[in-house]
Amino acid sequence: MKKIIIENLKTLTYALLIALVIRSFFFQPFYIPSSSMEPTLLIGDRLFVSKFSYGYSIHSFPFSPKLFKNRFLSKSPQNGDVIVFKTPADNRTDYIKRLIGLPGDTIQIINKDLYLNNVKIEKKKIDKQIKINCGDKIIDVEFFEETLPNGKKYVASYRIDGSMSYTDKFTVPKKHYFFMGDNRDCSKDSRFLSSVGYVHFDNFVGKAQIIFFSNNIKKGNFFKFWKWHESFRFKRFFNKIL
Repeated sequence: MKKIIIENLKTLTYALLIALVIRSFFFQPFYIPSSSMEPTLLIGDRLFVSKFSYGYSIHSFPFSPKLFKNRFLSKSPQNGDVIVFKTPADNRTDYIKRLIGLPGDTIQIINKDLYLNNVKIEKKKIDKQIKINCGDKIIDVEFFEETLPNGKKYVASYRIDGSMSYTDKFTVPKKHYFFMGDNRDCSKDSRFLSSVGYVHFDNFVGKAQIIFFSNNIKKGNFFKFWKWHESFRFKRFFNKIL
């Protein structure tokens, strides 16, 4: 009996170590709890984030152990990447947003148009007025396909009444990055300097790669199998994140 217990403990230990290695160096699952990235990411989406995309920092590992400084095996991010990072406010909370500004870039919104380095980003209206989530509220928005200078395309939503129609001009400091949510009028991001602001490269956790599961929690959960046809968003399973 003692031998069986020891073997089971060994197996459990090996399994935990393997899971820890995969989570720290390769892929980590994340859950989307808010609407700040709609329409790209919906509440209830579960996705995999690649930990190797930008190299490794202390935030690549569970509990962010202070074992070293800076990043190693670092790779430069690209404008338009969807990235999980630790908020500068506490270096603990995970946020997921789209990278808009690199070090030295200037960013500003003027009359609902995004300007990067004083050049207006091309955007094309792709849908008429639509309702999407904003916390506990439903807001009227318009969808636009924006194209960054590097050719990256994505869909952003702008509120009809334009609560974030204008912003100050932001200049990104060295080794920092500027992030925005695709749900432009319902996202706490780098535009809010006191709570998020510019994000240091060392705070990057990884790049969002693929949605592996999605469930509309308002219509049911995993245990209510008789409602799977209503709550599971099967068309989102294994979708690549653009």
